Amino acid sequence: MGDKARKSELFEEFARVGKALANGKRLELLDLLSQGERSVETLAAAAGLGLSTASAHLQTLRQAGLVTTRRDGNRIHYDLAGPDILRLYSLLRSVAQEHVAGVEPKRVAYLELGDRRGDEEEISREELLARARAGTATVLDVRPDEEYNAAHIPGAISIPLEELSDRLSELPGDQEVVAYCRGAYCVLAYEAVALLHAAGRRARRLHEGMLEWRIGGLPVEAGSAA
Repeated sequence: MGDKARKSELFEEFARVGKALANGKRLELLDLLSQGERSVETLAAAAGLGLSTASAHLQTLRQAGLVTTRRDGNRIHYDLAGPDILRLYSLLRSVAQEHVAGVEPKRVAYLELGDRRGDEEEISREELLARARAGTATVLDVRPDEEYNAAHIPGAISIPLEELSDRLSELPGDQEVVAYCRGAYCVLAYEAVALLHAAGRRARRLHEGMLEWRIGGLPVEAGSAA
């Protein structure tokens, strides 16, 4: 029989990960980092946190081995510690949606699915990749510029959602537009498709988003748009 004290110590180490994940704002920070490396300042702004609060949450994630840091002058940049953290975060959300009764109604309310069209607006990752390679669809990334620069679908055009209504002329008028954003729980692509429909454009959204695209091992590019 093993030593019970040592077993308890081992399980306490496992629990460090669970404790780090047991906070909604820390999960939101992981969601942002699933798009790529970010500075503390941009993470704090995107998550609606003060700089010191964001730093404290990020330190908790770092101490649990979930994120890493890189210094660039006076700035600290954070990134996920590995692709397994992407899978862990995705699995946590899937388990919660399957087994926690409150998740689904809150998901529907947040994404305003009751006011939007359903699955007919979606396109699969495989279909999008095939159409992008064939040049039969315009792929539109509506995330913020820094997320596009960190990683995006090859050939995607970058127009952040808040700029889309003023930049419609940059999208070809003779092709269907496929919009995507961060992942399954991101509202940006829904809003982009609604805006494009209102402007008389053919548009659908990618089923899920960049998080699931990366987990699937599909090709990505980095760097700013030309």
